[in-house]
Amino acid sequence: MKAKVMSTKAVNIILSSAIVKATDYFRNTVKVRCCRNSMEDSNYVGYCIVASSFVAFQFFFSALSPQLSLSLSPRYATLPSVKQSEWNSRCVSTLHALIVGLFCLYILWFDDAVNANPIWGDPWLVKLNVAITCGYLLYDLLLLMRYWRTLGDSLFVCHHLAALYAYGYVLSRGVLPFFANFRLISELSTPFVNLRWFLDTAGWPRSSWLVLANGLAMMVVFFVVRIAVIPSYYAQVYFWYGTPEYERLGLWVQLAWIVPSVALEVLNVVWMYRIIRGFYRAFCRSKARKAT
Repeated sequence: MKAKVMSTKAVNIILSSAIVKATDYFRNTVKVRCCRNSMEDSNYVGYCIVASSFVAFQFFFSALSPQLSLSLSPRYATLPSVKQSEWNSRCVSTLHALIVGLFCLYILWFDDAVNANPIWGDPWLVKLNVAITCGYLLYDLLLLMRYWRTLGDSLFVCHHLAALYAYGYVLSRGVLPFFANFRLISELSTPFVNLRWFLDTAGWPRSSWLVLANGLAMMVVFFVVRIAVIPSYYAQVYFWYGTPEYERLGLWVQLAWIVPSVALEVLNVVWMYRIIRGFYRAFCRSKARKAT
């Protein structure tokens, strides 16, 4: 009798243990599937935003920018078609830079999750911003190929390809949100670069006060958002290097993070040199004209 009671208790214990294990397995399986479904849904939304961004910027280039430019600058109507295309492309570039740059500042100041964990923090807002940028980069690459003789620049192609390669991991895996957002802050210098071209094309003398003031602002902002931030960026890289969060990334993501970053630094230094040289020449011309 006692043996039967003992065997019954043993069976109950075994069954209870089996039920608990089965329940835990089911819960874990559901969580994994939910996470996978959530990640897949997030990726799908991100790719839809990329496509929408591409179409929107193309529409702005083809339809809205020409009408807006005609109403704002009489000079636009006198330009050859190739120059008008470049004018429209710079309008699109300025629009993208303002949207993305201001969004970056908001994330940097108010997104606590991303700032707390730069590698694995909640990337939702950053992915939205990166998706907009990827759509713009694809649009701009297509534009460069179409007007290569007049707009083509190998440095821009290298810049776009390196950025797309790195941002692809942000969109597909949701990693490195802080560093992706930090990179996009550099777009805040773009409106000043484009304004310099607009003033030059509109016929403003390069020694005029407006051109020189914009050149100075362009040089300062470009330095602040692209060059001065380099030490703080790599200080964060060094801080997280070798941590468990860093190791979780895997080799390919680590390479996608570091290699394009270094390539972009080289390009930014080259562009910084060109900007300083251009401003110095314009400033010297202005002084020479005043002297005569």
